Amino acid sequence: MNVAQILRAHTTTRPDAAAIIDVRRGHQRILSFTGLELASARAAALLRQTGLRSGEAVLVFQPMSAELYSALLAIFRLGLVAMFLDPAQGREHIEQCCTLHQPQAFIGSPKAHLLRLMSPALRRIPHKFVIGRWVPGAVPWSRADTLEPYADIYSCNAETPALLTFTTGSTGRAKAALRTHGFLLAQHRVLAQSLALTAGHIDLTTMPIVALANLASGVTCLIPDVDLRYPGAIEPAPVVEQLAAHRVTSTVASPALLERLARYCLDRNIALDGLTKIFSGGAPVMPRLLDRLQQVAPQAEVVAVYGSTEAEPMAKIARREISPQDRQAMLAGRGLLAGKPVETIRLRIVPDRWGTAIGPYTEAEFSTLYCPPEVIGEIVVSGDHVLSGYLHGQGDEETKFRADGVIWHRTGDAGYLDGEGRLWLMGRCTARIEDQHGRLYPFAAECALSDQANVRRSAVVSHRGRRLLAVEFEQAPNAGELAGIKASLAWAHLAEVRVLKRIPVDKRHNAKIDYPALRRRLGWL
Repeated sequence: MNVAQILRAHTTTRPDAAAIIDVRRGHQRILSFTGLELASARAAALLRQTGLRSGEAVLVFQPMSAELYSALLAIFRLGLVAMFLDPAQGREHIEQCCTLHQPQAFIGSPKAHLLRLMSPALRRIPHKFVIGRWVPGAVPWSRADTLEPYADIYSCNAETPALLTFTTGSTGRAKAALRTHGFLLAQHRVLAQSLALTAGHIDLTTMPIVALANLASGVTCLIPDVDLRYPGAIEPAPVVEQLAAHRVTSTVASPALLERLARYCLDRNIALDGLTKIFSGGAPVMPRLLDRLQQVAPQAEVVAVYGSTEAEPMAKIARREISPQDRQAMLAGRGLLAGKPVETIRLRIVPDRWGTAIGPYTEAEFSTLYCPPEVIGEIVVSGDHVLSGYLHGQGDEETKFRADGVIWHRTGDAGYLDGEGRLWLMGRCTARIEDQHGRLYPFAAECALSDQANVRRSAVVSHRGRRLLAVEFEQAPNAGELAGIKASLAWAHLAEVRVLKRIPVDKRHNAKIDYPALRRRLGWL
């Protein structure tokens, strides 16, 4: 089934209900499910005029908005492939991605079209469309408003390509993650179940893939009036106003965005009483953030979700499920509790051999590798919503293996299962430290410090052969505080505690430690 058909169904069951609420040029817009269907059908007519054929890729550079989803649905309707990449990675990344898979059309904002000045790959794309004010060499997206809607939806099967995104590994090579219609439908089902998506609810939507799952479930997407490219720097005030004005009942957001929101509300004694569900993921979610969210939204179920680009979600845990003993274990260096794996995934722990290809195995051989409870290893997963491979196989050797023909994905994350079958995270396998003191994973120490009031963020690295703890504080610490931190982590055998004004984090979620960048920064100090 084509993903677009699920969205079309809501034009019958909930035709006038709001599908997307967003703000453009200072003005609020409400697009109903019927309106979204009409907009996507007209956009499909515009794209079809170019002669694009099913299977060809359309590169999209457009912020979360009604236009983004009308364009995405138009692409699906025609059997085209929606292609997304992160322009913030720079010109080389753009060139690599477009070499891996050459797009035949480009849809973007006027600002996005400025990238054509620096990118030969973008200039080579035959068909270009601009959403917003006119730019040279691009067809105005608004032209679709004058066209007769194209009602047909391309008939496809589970293996028909739908969505192509790119990631960069430790080598810096672009890897293309190709999702089929079948994969997206499987992911929708598990997200709908895990996030308890319910038609008629209003969700503050900050993640593109969640917006797609919301729309497929009949949930209204309220896109916040902030720059979602930088979740750790959003202005909370307009978000709080939107939450109240639209009686929002749920949200799924990165820890960095929710941290900004929680701090703002706590400082002003604002209660978000309308929220009944808060999910945070995309980066480590520490217990302190869950506590703060519960303070500002006392009626909400607050949940941490563990997932990745290749497998979203993998595990989850509600704040109420974390016992005092669990908290004590996290503060004692046991790692970060991620909860039980979702029902639709197979999750195993195998010896940490990251960086070395493994398999293939028979199922019997593979089962002998499973680490027993409480033993740390690498997290591997399989399931219908787990990406089975990358485009052209680039990246498969280091991240995939087979057991009796079943494809397993190597997450590159270290962790273990406890006696209750719950997953505990220890950090990236590449961030582990091995020296004369043994093996140390970063989350052991970083999670242990996460409850200290004056610690904003911390990271453990091996620097010039010594274990070093970098700490970003809320306020300048005194010598006694630094000594106390080092003493509390005596078991980690830290050689030094280094104070940094900012610890580098990932560009997407502004919450995951960028260990390579941190090592480079420490080398300059």
